[in-house]
Amino acid sequence: MSAYDEVEIEDMEWNEELQAYTYPCPCGDLFQITRDDLRAGEEIARCPSCSLFITVIYNPEDFADPPDPKKSQPQPVLVA
Repeated sequence: MSAYDEVEIEDMEWNEELQAYTYPCPCGDLFQITRDDLRAGEEIARCPSCSLFITVIYNPEDFADPPDPKKSQPQPVLVA
């Protein structure tokens, strides 16, 4: 099964209510993909009202989890 289209993430809109990036679907609804989906490497945005889906073109590094500052800094060691 092939995607309806390929869409760059920059062409999608952030929908605060849905907490997802959206793009108009020909059926009248919106293709949707969340930030968590993108962080997990997902690239398929689906329409909840029909069977169409699009492939989202994005840079995975833009959605990677930020580094944990606790892991990157050495912790002090107490000496008795």
